[in-house]
Amino acid sequence: MTTQILFAGFGGQGILFAGKFLAYKGLMEEKQLSWLPSYGPEMRGGTANCSVIISDEPVGSPIVSEPDVLVAMNLPSLDKYEDAVVPGGMILVDSTLIERKVKRDDVKVFYIPATRLAGELGTPTLANMIITGKLIRECDAISYEHLEDALHKVVSARRANLFDANLNAINCGYQFA
Repeated sequence: MTTQILFAGFGGQGILFAGKFLAYKGLMEEKQLSWLPSYGPEMRGGTANCSVIISDEPVGSPIVSEPDVLVAMNLPSLDKYEDAVVPGGMILVDSTLIERKVKRDDVKVFYIPATRLAGELGTPTLANMIITGKLIRECDAISYEHLEDALHKVVSARRANLFDANLNAINCGYQFA
């Protein structure tokens, strides 16, 4: 099984961090994978996307041109990548920042008010991890078990105080109905 995931949004939304977390989680589950970050030169406020491929077999190319799963954290990302998602694929939308509905009816769509929920949790910068939690629940590419191990790999020592907040955000998204 191979799952191609594309995270897309603005720089500063944690797009690359969410992708890196999924990549480490896949590594810990002994999956084959690829993690390819991409961002504009302006970083914060510019465009950012991250391709993650999780597979049972070696990954031939890190490029995700037809994602199985799209995580759209802003409207320009949804506009740009919605049509690229494979039929039968999945689109997760931060409905706090994106008011329009997905136009396609051949994909599963989840509207998660991730930015609003992150604010309610007191961690407004962790909308990325809320939507990642929902992705883990809805997509069978990786399991929910042992999330802490992968999170320890991506939360830096200087941000160790945010470990529990990140874990809470993932759980919030995982439990979001």
